[in-house]
Amino acid sequence: MTMKKAIYIFLMLAVIAGCKSDSTSTTDTKPVSVQPIKVPPFSGDEAYKLIEKQLSFGHRVPGTKEHEACKDWMVEELKSMGATVEVQEFDASYYSGETVKAYNIIAQFNPEHKKRVFVSAHWDSRRVADQDPDESKRDQPILGADDGGSGVAVAMQIGRTIQANPIDMGVDIVLFDVEDQGSNEGGRNSWCLGSQYWSRNLVPRNYKPEYGILLDMVGSKNARFAKDRVSARYAAPVQDKIWRLAKNMGYSNLFIDQAGLELTDDHYFVNVIAGIPTIDIINQSTTGRSGFGEYWHTHDDNIDIIDKRTLRITGQVVTAALYRESAGQLK
Repeated sequence: MTMKKAIYIFLMLAVIAGCKSDSTSTTDTKPVSVQPIKVPPFSGDEAYKLIEKQLSFGHRVPGTKEHEACKDWMVEELKSMGATVEVQEFDASYYSGETVKAYNIIAQFNPEHKKRVFVSAHWDSRRVADQDPDESKRDQPILGADDGGSGVAVAMQIGRTIQANPIDMGVDIVLFDVEDQGSNEGGRNSWCLGSQYWSRNLVPRNYKPEYGILLDMVGSKNARFAKDRVSARYAAPVQDKIWRLAKNMGYSNLFIDQAGLELTDDHYFVNVIAGIPTIDIINQSTTGRSGFGEYWHTHDDNIDIIDKRTLRITGQVVTAALYRESAGQLK
């Protein structure tokens, strides 16, 4: 090989190597680092106090002064968190023919943000204790510490958490009225009158959130949140993400990855009428009446059955879901 030919070959190899190097540098991508999400803590103690405050008004049966007083307090409390609050007033007709004034309460955080998720609960308490072992007390209204009170408390405490820890997403708290005044004799549509009305008359108008999370009976001791069948039918991807998140957070003993009941709850009507994918986080007991806790629709549904740990875990899972959703990291 001549010196001239050797130099030529060397130069060609250098060019080829250089081309390979350029190709690698332009097509290979460095791993994108995922920034950890800072999820603020949720206070079970503060949620507990919010239940106590609701109970201080007495029962919250629609058409009573106690109901009106609690409504006024909730509206002012949500406004104090910096939310834009609207009260949707309507006439609710019971299956028995009685009509009462009712109120859905809608509080918006970051109302200008297009991406939105809502957290909901019902705030009325039942006007009869139809499941009470003491038959002489069955026609008396109950306090509803868990059935109504706990969901409202967790939702409102999430509002406080967002106020103190801004989130890059719209979050709405929707408190439904007249959920718990139905009857088996009246059929499925005798329940959840507030969510039925809201689903047909959305506030705000043209409301299109990504999805909703309903909280119902989320504060009792020994609670058990199975995956109810209505949520699985209409909002399975959301349900799976929330239960997966709870498992990763170490709470699979509360968020049970098993099929639950076929429920008539507010989320059913939001899914069917409004077409908004909505899941239900609700205590489904293996021993209680009708698949709920022993205290359900009795006078035992008072502050004594509330567990701060259950409140904290439920609130922390939903809080984590919201902040991860805002960052696109709820998988």
